[in-house]
Amino acid sequence: MTNTQKRSADAEVILYTDGACSRNPGPGGWAFILRHQPTGKTREVSGSRMQTTNNQMELQALIEGLSSLKRPTRVHVVTDSSYLKQGLTEWIQNWKLRGWKRKTSHGLKPVKNVDQWKQLDELAQNHELSFELVRGHVGHPENERCDELAVNAYQELLG
Repeated sequence: MTNTQKRSADAEVILYTDGACSRNPGPGGWAFILRHQPTGKTREVSGSRMQTTNNQMELQALIEGLSSLKRPTRVHVVTDSSYLKQGLTEWIQNWKLRGWKRKTSHGLKPVKNVDQWKQLDELAQNHELSFELVRGHVGHPENERCDELAVNAYQELLG
C-alpha cells in the first residue's frame, strides 16, 4: 500500500476541491466533492463570485468543504493546487510567526488572501488533515468533476 493509499484509507472522508476563473481576476467558481468513506455517500457543492482570482477560489473550495463538516474528522484533501497544499502544510506556520507576512527578496510583505488563510487555519485546527496533490486536467475523475462544477458555477453568473 502506498502512502497516498494509506492516508486515503485512514481518512473518514475524502474531500476533493477545485477552483476556476474565467479571467484572473474575474468571475470565478469553486467546488468540492465530499465522500464519506464508511458509507460511500457523496455530496457535491459549488458556488461562485463575480470578481475573484483562481487562488481565492481554490481556497474557498476547501473552506466550504471543511465548513460543511459537523464534527472533528479525519479528512484526506485531494487538490490540484500546490498553492493550497503548500500553504497549509509548509508556509502557514512561518506566516503566523511573522504576523501573517511572507518573505520576499524585498523584505516581509503581507500574505495574499490572508482572510481566507486565517479562516482555513482555524478550520484546520478542528480536523486531522492529509493532502494529496494531483495534476489538473489529466483525467482524474473527481478533480475533473470539481472543475466542471466550478466552471458551471461561474458561468451561471455570466448568464
